[in-house]
Amino acid sequence: MGQVMFIVWRESVEALLVVGILHAWLANPDHGAKRGLPYLWAGVVLGIAAAVGLGAALVGFTEVLSGDAQDYFQTAMVLVACVLIVQMVFWMKRNGRTLKRDMESSLQKNHDQGTWWGVLVLVALAIAREGSETAIFLYGLGFGQGGSVPMSMWLAVAIGFALALVTFWLLQLGGKIFSWRLFFRVTEIMLLFLAAGLLESGLDRLISLELVPTLVDQLWDTSAILDDASPFGSLVATLTGYRAHPSGMNLLVYAVYWLFMWVLLKRAGAPSAKQVKPA
Repeated sequence: MGQVMFIVWRESVEALLVVGILHAWLANPDHGAKRGLPYLWAGVVLGIAAAVGLGAALVGFTEVLSGDAQDYFQTAMVLVACVLIVQMVFWMKRNGRTLKRDMESSLQKNHDQGTWWGVLVLVALAIAREGSETAIFLYGLGFGQGGSVPMSMWLAVAIGFALALVTFWLLQLGGKIFSWRLFFRVTEIMLLFLAAGLLESGLDRLISLELVPTLVDQLWDTSAILDDASPFGSLVATLTGYRAHPSGMNLLVYAVYWLFMWVLLKRAGAPSAKQVKPA
């Protein structure tokens, strides 16, 4: 439940950031662009519809599959979710600083051309991207894989979105509480740990399907300290990739993952996310 809440919270804040930047520019009387607001909200609706459609397609496709095919598909989606999380973190590191300026430049171009369809497309694609990533992440975490979704999961989604609204409001205060820089710095680290957890979950599935060897069945057993089968231990395992009794392959993949992340972070030029200061 905690991991579902975190994903919805983080992704919703990014989506709200995009909508907030565009809405602030369009609603500014000095720009004379209020005619673009209906296109903004239409783009939001289309983006949400696209994300919901993808989520429904994932669940529906799973129900069509049976036996090993379903296991292979679910394993593949877990690994895809891992890759997307890493891609999202580094995309924001590259584009976060210029995100506001690029969007406002696009809005100015639409204003000068006297057409607002570009706004609709821009918003729809942005929301669909965030929403589709959310759908894939939640599916990778097991959301909807068993057909029906427990009420606790829906509650986690609702709480995550409510927290996103509160977080966005606090961030809009201009750093009086905490800043966009701090938000992205903390959450990018949390996301990289979550990606590691998904990677380990995908690896466990591959091992259970006998597609990947264990190398060593069990290197150690720390279940007496923190059992990854307990409610809290399971949450820690999902959010960090922790294993109470890891195999040799678990440890090897985890080490290679963090070495790869270290190289990427070093190449990115800074250990923290780039600052985004919305209007």
